[in-house]
Amino acid sequence: MAKDTPLKAVGWARSLPVSSGVKVAREWTRAHVATLGWSRTAPDLVDSILLAVSELVTNAHVHARSAAQLILTWDEECLHVTVHDDSPRLPEPRDPGTSAPGGRGLLLIDALADSWEAYPCPRGKSVTACFQAPPSAGPGATGSGRQARSPGGGPTP
Repeated sequence: MAKDTPLKAVGWARSLPVSSGVKVAREWTRAHVATLGWSRTAPDLVDSILLAVSELVTNAHVHARSAAQLILTWDEECLHVTVHDDSPRLPEPRDPGTSAPGGRGLLLIDALADSWEAYPCPRGKSVTACFQAPPSAGPGATGSGRQARSPGGGPTP
């Protein structure tokens, strides 16, 4: 039988009122992700995380018309990026067509993150995108740890 090991995790949280904008969310996230060393070893992954934060916080501000609670949780396997807002309505991916100015946020999240989910909470909902740790066997590792995805969003065969 395998020996049980305690889960080690670290987390950060920040409230972002609608007036704060997404730039504040990106800068705050960038500073915390830098503590993981990914800015040096996996800059493309950091860019994906920052774009996901922008999309999730924008969705909370625009669609829920509420402050966004941004929570980053690192559990030594994945960085979980969670945004909570006051709306109970769960997001639904949609096909915005080629001429619509918006509507691609969840498509981006699906393409960037290893996985994502939306779930109801007692006072609204949360959307969490998970980003696997980059392979960090040595200095200069640049892989993202993400699986290639097909155009439909699933892993490629």
